[in-house]
Amino acid sequence: MNSLDQELQAKVNQWLSSEYDEATRAALQILIDNNEVTELTDSFYKDLEFGTGGLRGIMGVGSNRINKYTIGKATQGLANYLKKQFPNQVIKVAVAYDSRNNSQSLGTLVADVFAANGIQVYLFNELRPTPVLSFAIRHFGCQSGVMLTASHNPKEYNGYKAYWNDGCQLTAPHDTNVITEVNAIHSVSQISFQPIPENIIPVGDEIDEIYINENKKLSIHPEAVEAQKDLKIVFSPIHGTGITIVPKLLEAWGFNNVSIVEEQATPDGNFPTVIYPNPEEEDAMALAKRKGEELDADLVLATDPDADRVGIAVKNDKGSFQLLNGNQIGSLLVYYVLSSKKEQNQLNNNPYVVKTIVTTNLQAEIANHFNVPYYETLTGFKYIGELMTKLGDSATYLVGGEESYGYLVGSLVRDKDAPNACAFLAEMTAYYKSKGKSLYEVLLDLYQEFGCYQEKLVSLTKKGKAGAEEIKAMMSNLRANLPKSLGGIAVVEVRDYENSVAIDIATGTKKVIDLPKSDVLQFITVDGDVISARPSGTEPKIKFYCSVKAPLTAKSHYEQLQKELATKVDQMMADII
Repeated sequence: MNSLDQELQAKVNQWLSSEYDEATRAALQILIDNNEVTELTDSFYKDLEFGTGGLRGIMGVGSNRINKYTIGKATQGLANYLKKQFPNQVIKVAVAYDSRNNSQSLGTLVADVFAANGIQVYLFNELRPTPVLSFAIRHFGCQSGVMLTASHNPKEYNGYKAYWNDGCQLTAPHDTNVITEVNAIHSVSQISFQPIPENIIPVGDEIDEIYINENKKLSIHPEAVEAQKDLKIVFSPIHGTGITIVPKLLEAWGFNNVSIVEEQATPDGNFPTVIYPNPEEEDAMALAKRKGEELDADLVLATDPDADRVGIAVKNDKGSFQLLNGNQIGSLLVYYVLSSKKEQNQLNNNPYVVKTIVTTNLQAEIANHFNVPYYETLTGFKYIGELMTKLGDSATYLVGGEESYGYLVGSLVRDKDAPNACAFLAEMTAYYKSKGKSLYEVLLDLYQEFGCYQEKLVSLTKKGKAGAEEIKAMMSNLRANLPKSLGGIAVVEVRDYENSVAIDIATGTKKVIDLPKSDVLQFITVDGDVISARPSGTEPKIKFYCSVKAPLTAKSHYEQLQKELATKVDQMMADII
């Protein structure tokens, strides 16, 4: 076979040793026999690392793949770290898994490794959403937790989201400290795979009732739900975990006319009806949208496999169903929560809103309008959860989220929560319907009041080692050649989050960015437009986000203004990609 470099060959040889089970060695031998040099390189050139969403990768053999050994190594490293952080204590962790292929067996494996290390494990009997795992960590008083999921990635992927005792994914310093512990494991013999069975406590659907009841207490307008209890709702779990919670939560909330998209109702890690099980994708929403049209629904909802993201479709002014993007959905939620709380004189106890740096500034405008402080965090909901924990009881978290379809209303969990968002989106639809308005009309109201925002995300996929190097080169090139204009519009400020500095182009003045370092560049134009460049922390992609804004003087102008802004976005993007 074509030769691998010495370091890679040593790694491959190690995985062919008797430390690894027969099935692993056989799968690796097939790659060698077939001279799969590129696949071998991509499988071994590095070890999987925690990104914004934890450990995530393609399933297969190798140190850069998701398998029993990389998952076992991560779990052993986390167990070692927990024992150092909580000496002489009974350590408890919660473990859950989604509908992906191998998620349940990997979840059992994780529980076994924790149990073998003398750690008490609350292991879910069946698949459950990520936010329910976050809730369970807090409910059971655990020091940590693990969710087996690759969220919305294609079917070849799986992953491992690690959580701390606040129910939030690992943040600094724990994330890097755990990696240090993981990297200290140099042999499979250092991983304890044989469980102590009495350390594993099964978790059944009793946790669902507790989660649902606590969420129901957050309802802002139960009277609107009662008045609109026949609201026509279509829901699709896109073959994922949402089916276990969302219908029950909507029913408990008071909605009794929920129709399930049957073709996508059964959990299935092959995601047979979609290419990407991601509600950001039109393809993934197509069946739900079609059922919404058939039933003349008021609201169409769809969640991703681990039910932390939700997409929606609503009727527009022409009576046809239109998908809303994550910025629009989040902005509607922020406006609904803040306006309702103000109406009820409940904007007290230091309320606040959170958005990420690549999420629309419309949410900041809305927060300012209600005199509610808003915070910005890096991309990744773990940073929102981290801020919630940091502020604690000194302030009241109301609502927040990301443009990537992740939202949270109230502070029951420390992660994005699609079931929670589904309930509030349904309640919001009911509330505005009682006032004779659709969500689409409310969105146009916001655009008239605060300005019409248009956003676009372009993702470029760059797979494997070569792709990772190409993405790194693209970011280096951008830093070395900062654009002076985008689409003919002057750039007035550059924010470099990797170097923690914001630069005024005209004066050269520099300001410190008080956020953790992250490989993100933002360009702000004289018009207030924003373009962000960011390598993904969980996928082999580099992402470019663009947001532009213009006044909307009349709703009848919206369609034309959208076209004009879309052209502007494309012209700006052409200068940076």
